[in-house]
Amino acid sequence: MSAIQSQSRAAEAQLIKRVCEGERDVFYELVRPYERMVYATAISIVKNPADAEEVAQEAVLKAFSNLSTFRGESKFSTWLVQITYNEAKMKLRKAHANLYESIDDSQQGENGEFWPKDYADWRPIPSELLEESEIRQAVQDAISSLSVNYRAVLILRDVQRLSIKETTAILGISEGSVKTRLHRARLLLRDSLAPGIDGCWIKGQPYRKVRPW
Repeated sequence: MSAIQSQSRAAEAQLIKRVCEGERDVFYELVRPYERMVYATAISIVKNPADAEEVAQEAVLKAFSNLSTFRGESKFSTWLVQITYNEAKMKLRKAHANLYESIDDSQQGENGEFWPKDYADWRPIPSELLEESEIRQAVQDAISSLSVNYRAVLILRDVQRLSIKETTAILGISEGSVKTRLHRARLLLRDSLAPGIDGCWIKGQPYRKVRPW
C-alpha cells in the first residue's frame, strides 16, 4: 500500500470513527466520493435508472445504519459497493415489489431517528473513450445486453477499475471466476460492438457503421 493510499485509509477511518461517535453529518463527507461508483454498480445490475437510483439510496442508507460493523478489513469503498451489489441483486429478485421505504430530505423521522439526506445527483461517469454520443449509446446497449453476471464483473473491473481482489470480495466468487467471467464479458462485448463500430476507438473519430448488418 502506498503512502497516499495509507493516508486515505487513515482519513476514512477517522471519519468513520466520528460518525460512529455521533457526528452523523460527517457521513456525507465519507460517502460523497463514491456516489458515482455506487450508482454505476446499481445500474449495471438493474439497468433501469429509476431502480438504480432507488438501489443506490437504499445502499447508502444501509451503509449508514451498519457503519459500526465495518471493521476496516477491506476498503470502505469496497464494502459500500458490495452492499450496493447485494441490494441490486435483491431488487432483481423482487422486481416490481414495493419493498423500500422512500428517503426524504428530512434528517429526523417522526420517532427521532436520523435519516441521511436524499442523494439525487447520480451523474454518469465521464470517459474519454465515450465522447461520441453514438459510440456511447452503442457501448451502453452492448453492456446492457450482457447477462447480469458478465455485466457486473465488466463494470467493476473495466469501468470502476477495481482490483481482482476487490471484485472477488464484492461478487463473492473466486479470483478464477472473476477472470473467466471478465474474459468472456469482453469477448461478448467485442462481438456485440464489432458489426457497428468495427474496432474504431480512436478519440475524435466519428461513429461509422461499416457493415450492412
